[in-house]
Amino acid sequence: MQVNSEQIPADDITDPSSSRLTAVPAPAQGGSAVVSPSIGDDEKAAALKRMKRLALAMLIGMAVIFTVAFALQKQYSWLEYVRAAAEGGMVGALADWFAVTALFKYPMGLKIPHTAIIPRRKDQIGESLSDFVESNFLSQEVVQEKLASIDVARKAGTWLSSPGGSERVAKEGGAMIRGAFTVLNDDDVQAVIEGMVRKHLLTPPWGPPVGRMAERIFADDHHHKLVDLLVDRAADWVDTNHSTVNRLVSDRSPLWVPTFVDGLVGDRVHVELSKFVRAVQNDPNHQVRQSIDAYLADLAQDLQHDPAMIERAESIKSQILGDPEVRELASRTWGTVKAALLSAVEDPDSELSQRFKSAVRDFGSRLVNDDELAGKVNAWIGDAAGYVVSNYRSDIAGVISDTVARWDADETSQKIELQVGKDLQYIRINGTVVGALAGLAIFTLANLLFG
Repeated sequence: MQVNSEQIPADDITDPSSSRLTAVPAPAQGGSAVVSPSIGDDEKAAALKRMKRLALAMLIGMAVIFTVAFALQKQYSWLEYVRAAAEGGMVGALADWFAVTALFKYPMGLKIPHTAIIPRRKDQIGESLSDFVESNFLSQEVVQEKLASIDVARKAGTWLSSPGGSERVAKEGGAMIRGAFTVLNDDDVQAVIEGMVRKHLLTPPWGPPVGRMAERIFADDHHHKLVDLLVDRAADWVDTNHSTVNRLVSDRSPLWVPTFVDGLVGDRVHVELSKFVRAVQNDPNHQVRQSIDAYLADLAQDLQHDPAMIERAESIKSQILGDPEVRELASRTWGTVKAALLSAVEDPDSELSQRFKSAVRDFGSRLVNDDELAGKVNAWIGDAAGYVVSNYRSDIAGVISDTVARWDADETSQKIELQVGKDLQYIRINGTVVGALAGLAIFTLANLLFG
């Protein structure tokens, strides 16, 4: 239930609940939002009530003193000074009561011009506050100077290097990963992976890039280790397959050739084959090796420039990675990545979690101990904050005016009074005292001048 400020007595309120805001339902669309009470409003309302009672008591006291002094001043002339002081005190108290009350409501319910300033000019006050914050606080120089003074990098580094900080970062990172996997649709992710494979792996022709890569490998003689491996395997095969060589010779010789002749020829072929392989194996400049180098160099050039060879490479690519293979590859890739990450983040003792925590702690320690890194991070943070403030200061400050504009006027007035009203009551008290002193001083000076 909202409270209408015009229904509150113009002076002090006697019901403490009237100085306390109550929670109300949110208004319908297009209405004003209601300011909810915060913790401690009861105490503030009680303090405001006490100050209002004190200010009212001083006003009543001045009125009683004035009445008594006015009635007896002819009998006791010195009471004229008391009457003048009390009269000034009443004037000061009433004037300051009017000034304080006019901020929040219509005094005594009378709609006097330039009263109820806060509820009537709530939106303008919000805009002025927004402009003030934007001009004086949301400036690039102020924000960067403040960030530089608090040394964000080292404070963050101290927290990150602590066990609790790294654990918290790992926990929040795991929650983010689980949340992302919950939101992501497997089919959509697989479609993205499949699209990337097609775009970056299948659409470009394989021949030219493979040829360029092979050309660099062959130019640096990196393929010689592979040739050495093949020759070594060939030599081992020849050494362990004497019978196989004999059988091959026998199978290919005419039927009329005696068996012992096949054996002699087979032995001779095996010996010569072994000598040949050993020669290739031991001579890095052997003709066979040179022929292999020449063939590979030509192959690298053909892959880059020969249309027929490029077409053959494309044919091989199509055979290896057709549509079913690409879809299966995307499915397996996503399934493997998802399962591995979920398993790692669910287990705080997993290798991934431990490595991540260690990396966070190491980074925090570097921020604390490495002056150059800390300076760079502070500079990055300052530049980022400065950019945001410079480009979005109006939007940020606009939150204030927009929020105030949505508040209910009467509730806003009471909320502000609850926060600052206690201090404003000192104005009434001081006005009473200053008015009394001023009245006494004026009356005394008049008597001295005019008798």
